[in-house]
Amino acid sequence: MQKNNPWSAYRQVTTLTAPPGQIVLMLFEGALRALERSLPGFSLPDPAEANMTIHNNLQQAQEIIRELNGALNMEQGGEFASTMRRLYNYFERRLWESNLQKKQQGVEEVIHHLTVLRDAWASMLNNPALPNPAAGQSSTFAAV
Repeated sequence: MQKNNPWSAYRQVTTLTAPPGQIVLMLFEGALRALERSLPGFSLPDPAEANMTIHNNLQQAQEIIRELNGALNMEQGGEFASTMRRLYNYFERRLWESNLQKKQQGVEEVIHHLTVLRDAWASMLNNPALPNPAAGQSSTFAAV
């Protein structure tokens, strides 16, 4: 018999009930966690363990980035959505290269850029002077 994990249930309910802006923040944070988990793999002495650590975590981060990319509203998002599309495609390419070559520079670069995006998104969500997509208000960030 399988036990229910209360944290898993909590995360599932949180994800299902979160407003769209908060879900985007959660996706940024999930991608960053996966990227951070990949970094120790670059220095593991066992090649099989290193490859598995790097590959599995970079794949998870790429899946999250693809989800963010797919959520862009290209019709309403205008230049912002186009810029984000190019940026997400670039992130995915850098992570693919890092995974293929087993070099962490691309991972570190994507971590840096995603951290900036995550922090800006969190600031926007917490700024009462700006329209808040997490509260269902329209904003210039309707592209995500």
